[in-house]
Amino acid sequence: MKRLSVIALALGVLTAGCGSSSSVANPTVSVRPVFTATLSPASENPPIVGAEASGSGTATITFDVTKDAGGNVTASTATFAVTLTGFPAGTPINAAHIHPGAVGVNGGVLLSTALAPGEVVLAAGSGSFTKIVTGVDPAVTQNILNNPAGFYFNVHSAVNPGGVARGQLIAQ
Repeated sequence: MKRLSVIALALGVLTAGCGSSSSVANPTVSVRPVFTATLSPASENPPIVGAEASGSGTATITFDVTKDAGGNVTASTATFAVTLTGFPAGTPINAAHIHPGAVGVNGGVLLSTALAPGEVVLAAGSGSFTKIVTGVDPAVTQNILNNPAGFYFNVHSAVNPGGVARGQLIAQ
């Protein structure tokens, strides 16, 4: 009886070791990192003065990222959800982007929402928009993932074409 138990156990181990595995190594991994920015005219460089200085807003940027087995970004899409309030009625928002730069440092456009001039008008001084950008450069996405505080999001108006409200990216 003891011999039969040993043979049965050995056979069970052998069978389990020879069976096909249902887990296949996946060379790519999808992740959805989220960043926010609190937008303020006072954060612009130089700070905004005049009627638009009373505005504020928030931006939530969600990246749909594909990484290879080594953790390197291979593809990326960005979804921008922006809400603005407290601006003068009729304020047109003509552009919105991510720029490289720490607090108080201006940088060139790095990742645009492709918002068209006049596409968003804050009729009552408030409003929101969502934009999806496909084909984001993987290197740009990787840099933002590595150091979100080194980037800011801002929106531009007709009165303040250099930027009307800005905020540093914060990982969520």
